[in-house]
Amino acid sequence: MKPIRLFALFSLASLAALAAPVSSIISAVTVYTDRAVVTRSATVDLPGGTTELVFANLPQSLNERSLQVSGRGTAQALILDVSAKQTFVDFTPNARVKEIEDQLKGLGKQVRGLDDRGNLLNAQQASLDKMEAALFAPPTKDVPRPDLNQFTNSLNYLTEQKGKLVTERASLDEQREDLQNKINTAQSQLNELRGAGGRAFKTVTVRVSAPQAGNLDVSLSYTVPGASWAPSYDARVLSADRAVALSYFGIVRQNTGEDWKDVALTLSTARPGLGGAAPALSVWQLDVFNPVLLREQASNERRREMSAKMALPAAVNMQAFTTNAAGALADAPEERDAEMARATIEAGATSASFKIAVASSVPSDNSPQKVPVTSATLKANPEYLTVPKHLATAYLTAKVFNTSEFPLLAGAMNVFLDGTFVATSALRTVMVGEKFDLALGADEGISVKHKRVNKFTEDTGLTNSGKRITYEYLITIQNNKRTTERVIVADQIPLSRNEKIVVKQIAPTAGELKPTDEGSLKWSLDLKPGEKRELTVKFAIEYPNDVNVTGLD
Repeated sequence: MKPIRLFALFSLASLAALAAPVSSIISAVTVYTDRAVVTRSATVDLPGGTTELVFANLPQSLNERSLQVSGRGTAQALILDVSAKQTFVDFTPNARVKEIEDQLKGLGKQVRGLDDRGNLLNAQQASLDKMEAALFAPPTKDVPRPDLNQFTNSLNYLTEQKGKLVTERASLDEQREDLQNKINTAQSQLNELRGAGGRAFKTVTVRVSAPQAGNLDVSLSYTVPGASWAPSYDARVLSADRAVALSYFGIVRQNTGEDWKDVALTLSTARPGLGGAAPALSVWQLDVFNPVLLREQASNERRREMSAKMALPAAVNMQAFTTNAAGALADAPEERDAEMARATIEAGATSASFKIAVASSVPSDNSPQKVPVTSATLKANPEYLTVPKHLATAYLTAKVFNTSEFPLLAGAMNVFLDGTFVATSALRTVMVGEKFDLALGADEGISVKHKRVNKFTEDTGLTNSGKRITYEYLITIQNNKRTTERVIVADQIPLSRNEKIVVKQIAPTAGELKPTDEGSLKWSLDLKPGEKRELTVKFAIEYPNDVNVTGLD
């Protein structure tokens, strides 16, 4: 019976899956605005049979439902299932967090050393105080009064020792302040990294089956929070070429618990947090307030939410597909995609993805990393805008057309004019072929003057029952540049919000320049070098004497 039992145990052991720790590296990362998808790659040699590939020390914040596994190799492997578990340890698995924790421990020991030295100085101070008290104490039978030489020597010694104590205390205070600054800095860094996980990590196990031995290139992908990216731009206006050299960057930050070293980085414009479908409208009902009914409705809503959560499957979401082991015994092994047991394919929403051209490194400390997305030279039409009523200054703007193949997402922009930094602004989202404006700041090369030349008040009506006030302004624009420039001049006439107040436009006439519904007037002037143009704005306001008009200058 004993040999039979041993054979049975050996047979059962051969059927059990072999556990194989996997040494993987982060090879690719796709960053979204609020998360990242990390891809780990590894090459393993599979024996025939079932093997458990163990990916250890993964981030605690890893989303188990996001796990994706794929593979390719000569092993003709069938991916059976994927599981994840959380492991708690008595040490900090994150190397960067552990380093700062050890640094704080060392600083704490230094603080305790300074405290011990301070206590020793206090004891020395107490001894010196007792000696001083004894020196000035009245003489007794057993302790006679010291002579002058002894008194002088003792007093000098006490003064010298107390001076040393004062100097050493001052040095201790400086050391304490320096240590406290170091502790505050380290603690701030540690707080930044706490989101990367504490004393826990996750282990992912991939169970695969192979009819024969062979190699397999495995890719494991998972979603982690704590990562984001935002667009950033440098716009360099080339006035002589009437163009803008636009540099497009992505500012990447991450605090996922893993450093990304020399990875293939992709920036995605997709927003998975919004879901895949638009929200549905529910019935908008009005009813008489009933607190009892409202409490019952809230209780029913909570019960429905709990039922929905309990109904969610606990298994890991992953795509699955079947395998065909035909050709496994061929003389030359053929590389094939690893297949999964069950197959489901889901199409995601369309979005733009920017694959960074070079390998990138982003540490897990929330520090901003600026990576280049693209650069393009875009056509620009410069023009000036001035609102003399508020400020007699012309502002240079550039009308730019996005002729690149990239959509420009909303983000911060630094603007340079002929190599000189002129402004910090923000760029709205601009699609391919769309026009946008660049604000380039004030330019004294266009002279602007605004002056009120007349204000005339007169009585109206048969019995002088009304008033008319006529305003006249003169706007002077002069081009002091050597090139022809377009200047947009904006002004306005008042609008009446009461039928008793009548506004009449005199100059320019409505036929020459019609105001907008908001009362704005705009002139487009093409001024040659040295050319000066004068614009007159004249209007009259009529109203009865018994009406008090607000808004008049």
